Amino acid sequence: MAKSKQQQEAHGIGQIEHQLNNQMETAAEIQGQSKLDQEIKKAAHSHIDQLNELSE
Repeated sequence: MAKSKQQQEAHGIGQIEHQLNNQMETAAEIQGQSKLDQEIKKAAHSHIDQLNELSE
C-alpha cells in the first residue's frame, strides 16, 4: 500500500509540475522569457525527468 501511495503522490506532483510548466510557457508567450526563467524551466524539466525515471 505504501508503494501505491508513493505512486499517487508522484503522479500528483507530476500534475502540479505540468500545470506550472504550462503557466510558465503562457507567461513567456505574453511577456517574453528572461534568462532566469529559462534556467528555472531547465531545472524543472530535469527534476521531472528524474521523477519519471524513479517511477518506472
